[in-house]
Amino acid sequence: MSLKKSLVAAAVLSVLAATSLMAGAQTIRIANQGDALSLDPHSLNETLQLSTTANVYEMLVGRNKDLTLAPLLATSWKQTSPTVWRFELRKGVQFHDGTPFSADDVVFSFKRAAGEGSDMQGATTDIKEVRKVGDLAVEIETRGPFPILPDVISQLMIMSKKWCEENQATRPVDRRKGIENTASFKANGTGPFRVRERQPNVRTVFVRNNNYWGKIEGNVQEVIFTPIANPATRVAALISGEVEVMEPVPVQDVARVNASPNARVIAGPELRTIFLGMDQKRDELLYSSVKGKNPFKDKRVRQAFYQAIDITGIQRTVMRGASRPTALLVGPGINGWTAEQDKRLPYDVEAAKKLLADAGYPNGFEVTMNCPNDRYVNDGQICQSVAASLAKIGVKINLAAETKGTYFPKVLRRDTSFYLLGWTPTTYDSHNALSSLAACVDDKGTGQFNLGAYCNPKVDELTKKIQSETDKPKRDAMIKEAFAIHADDVGHLPLHQQSLAWGVSKKVELTQLADNWMMFKWMSIKP
Repeated sequence: MSLKKSLVAAAVLSVLAATSLMAGAQTIRIANQGDALSLDPHSLNETLQLSTTANVYEMLVGRNKDLTLAPLLATSWKQTSPTVWRFELRKGVQFHDGTPFSADDVVFSFKRAAGEGSDMQGATTDIKEVRKVGDLAVEIETRGPFPILPDVISQLMIMSKKWCEENQATRPVDRRKGIENTASFKANGTGPFRVRERQPNVRTVFVRNNNYWGKIEGNVQEVIFTPIANPATRVAALISGEVEVMEPVPVQDVARVNASPNARVIAGPELRTIFLGMDQKRDELLYSSVKGKNPFKDKRVRQAFYQAIDITGIQRTVMRGASRPTALLVGPGINGWTAEQDKRLPYDVEAAKKLLADAGYPNGFEVTMNCPNDRYVNDGQICQSVAASLAKIGVKINLAAETKGTYFPKVLRRDTSFYLLGWTPTTYDSHNALSSLAACVDDKGTGQFNLGAYCNPKVDELTKKIQSETDKPKRDAMIKEAFAIHADDVGHLPLHQQSLAWGVSKKVELTQLADNWMMFKWMSIKP
């Protein structure tokens, strides 16, 4: 470790040590490689962001520990017609500022999430209207039959209409444009924890909401969240007891943590798929040596990239076995995944070279690859490995790896030619991945994270049918067909599903969810 890195690590540990002196017996200190980019629950559809804000804000419908649907701000829901759902709302709920929760807040929040600057539009794309039918009841009308609506809205959080209006926060924080408002730094939800202090990229302090409507299973009174980018510093903080929970544990440090007297690693499969996307819309790539045309519009180029990537090498050397190579945009645990379809094209450098030559690039070309270096497990190293693989077929990757704070705004503006992304279907159903990642982009939220604008009208047509089909065998057959078309097109380059690895003090009990949400209400700590 360099002197500069050593000084930074020492400074971080000093801050944590000072924090530990103030922390009581029922305080849990959590470290992550990055920070939530905002406290606005509609500003970024990204797991750490949603996981953090879901401790403060709540949805109509949430998830139990086994990821089945759970009533939160809605106590019940039912379809009153093929296109109308009625939600009965919970009585006696207050926002953290004491304002009563009502149907007006639900109508407002859905409109806000569907509006300009929102990153949650995908959850509202097929909603025609949300209407109040009483102080504690709403109806949601969809554009067509939508049997999975409760699943689709299970990450759309409800904000106080009154608070947003008073704080000039009626529109979401737009991460693409760098626009901030009060909702970036302050929060007023109905959830089991409230925000006491927010210092972006330094620390955020959450305290138990003693007026919470429901039961908080854990005994934690305070949570101190600290981003620690350096993996070695994060591990050192856990082992020394400066933090009680941290994630992710670097794969190379799992055995070390498990051998320590004070901590353990909780590991499990994650529902997230890591993949690469390519700009398939522009006539000329923004960041490439190829002028006057877009090589990614040619399937042979996309397939050459796919077959040049040594995914087994990435699994072995970068992920140290803590990944599962995949051929699909979804993995096991997601409805619609089948082992039959999850077979990758073979790693074949010579075949890739021939494909590239046949496409008119016998000597390869240069292209910039955008990659986060603090969001997914070993994301920066994965991109380096991909670049090394592509070099073998003459493709020079100009790797632009950066913190997610600048990476996400850039790629969400589609200011990219080639990028890495991870995706966990919020509904635990393949429709979410197809609609968000593979469907043709429109202005209503469909294809919102299809950042390379892949588009096949047949996949689009199937995605719309999958949404409304209630016969499961028919629906599963359509999912299978859509994935087959997407795979034949080489619409994206799937890499793997990563494994979860949380470092946890032996004094702490918590629940690890396969969607990587970390819920404070299920945490307890022994004195």
